[in-house]
Amino acid sequence: MPPKKQVEEKPGAWSLGKFSRSLKVGLVGMPNVGKSTLYNSLSKSHHAAAENFPFCTIEPNETRAFMPDARFDWLVEQHKPKSEVQPYLQVVDIAGLVSGASTGAGLGNAFLSHIKAVDGIIHVMRAFEDDDVIHAEDTVDPVRDITTITAELRIKDAEYMKSRIEQHMKIRSAEATKTPQSKKKWENDLESLEKILAFLEEGKDARLGMDIWTSHDIDLLNDLQLLTAKPVLFAINLNFADYKRKKNKFLKPIFEWVQANAPDSAIIPYCGGFEMELADLDGEATAEKLKEVEVNSALPKMIQSAFKMVHLILFYTAGPDEVRAWIIRKGFKAPQAAGVIHTDFEAGFICAEVMAFDELKEHGTELAMKNAGRYRQEGKSYVVNDGDVIFFKFNPTGGKKK
Repeated sequence: MPPKKQVEEKPGAWSLGKFSRSLKVGLVGMPNVGKSTLYNSLSKSHHAAAENFPFCTIEPNETRAFMPDARFDWLVEQHKPKSEVQPYLQVVDIAGLVSGASTGAGLGNAFLSHIKAVDGIIHVMRAFEDDDVIHAEDTVDPVRDITTITAELRIKDAEYMKSRIEQHMKIRSAEATKTPQSKKKWENDLESLEKILAFLEEGKDARLGMDIWTSHDIDLLNDLQLLTAKPVLFAINLNFADYKRKKNKFLKPIFEWVQANAPDSAIIPYCGGFEMELADLDGEATAEKLKEVEVNSALPKMIQSAFKMVHLILFYTAGPDEVRAWIIRKGFKAPQAAGVIHTDFEAGFICAEVMAFDELKEHGTELAMKNAGRYRQEGKSYVVNDGDVIFFKFNPTGGKKK
């Protein structure tokens, strides 16, 4: 069977940032829209205060939201290992943002620094009316709220860009007297900085400029780590009746706003109260509850969408001792993936013995894969695919002579 033809993927907002091995997504929204309730549901815990007044979350809470994964479950069933390490997503609950946050209103400056520290944003939007739940603006209007939040992030980015340009101008003479190359780089950097600032001042988020950013612009954006360069997902908090019927007077305006301002971003309706109720149940009771109300939880889809949003994929190591899902950025080559397990694996990389999960499931066992000629040895240039089951061979000395 010939290998599948690789389809070149157009760079998206996920490519604007410095990759780390502990990618995080942040829950962002106005006060009292349901961020901490969603966070508690995602983490199956209650350690984020979910109180009915603004700014109940000040310091960001952080948790691992475990991701449902049928491939992992199948590998566990096959190997019955002593240890299981599930795939997960790091989620941060960031305090509520208000109008004027970019100038320090509310707890603005702290919030914005917390947002800067995450790799992707889940915008939590309240789309239900309830007199018992206070709203920071007194009335429920999710489009107004998201317009306010994105404007605050853009204002902060523009301020930061102006500061960077000011700093850049101070080194003009020094760079001009070094070498012709230094002078040219300074000029190119200034051109990119001014181009990005102009884009922001037109009311556009940095992630929307992928069709006009040059490779030099992207290099600078990676360094700048702008708030509006981060990929986004929209979680729409509905009451249970609206969630069950998938209808609500706010949904159409939200959809239109997202199409205009964040095209290709996922929109996931959910019910915070219902998800919190499920979080208190064990697996069997959850299944019974879902059957009783004839509706599914939105959290698995939300976690998987957020995972893909920041361009993560999984590969697996599997055996009788442990089945483990390893998280890597899409596009990693085999040595980089090995380095996620241990730096020694990357330094002394010899080869990767690879099985595609779908083929492994079809054939049933590693031995059957070998007999079918589908157990492959791949070298340093191999790009790891989502779902690969891999055994790495490496030199413990890192390939260095003693």
